[in-house]
Amino acid sequence: MKVAASRKEHFNAAHRLYNPQWNDEKNSAVFGKCSNPNFHGHNYEVIVSVIGEPDPDTGYVFDMKLLSDLITEHVLTKFDHKNLNLDTIYFQNLNPTAENIAIVIWRILRQHIDSKYELKIKLYETERNCVEYPAH
Repeated sequence: MKVAASRKEHFNAAHRLYNPQWNDEKNSAVFGKCSNPNFHGHNYEVIVSVIGEPDPDTGYVFDMKLLSDLITEHVLTKFDHKNLNLDTIYFQNLNPTAENIAIVIWRILRQHIDSKYELKIKLYETERNCVEYPAH
């Protein structure tokens, strides 16, 4: 019997959606206002879910304090109040779409969470737009 234990956090970050192989006109046509050369920002909400069987001794799937600490240390300190394109190593050669941000967060946290657990990231870029990784 698997249970998902989830922690919700938020961070504020700026980014620009941009494909360097395209000219400004094509970037603007594809990404619209999100390709503003001076960047734009979002108040992101991220939900990190660790999925597994509850431990028979504690009843926990995963210690929520540990999950909170992992998110803070490995995600929030790197992304919060940053320009994702300029201030992080993760998006130097990767377009910082919501999809790519979710995948990057998953890859970062996957290194610190035992592989016996499934890991899912749900990222809200706005109140109405969100992505999930992995999507199954």
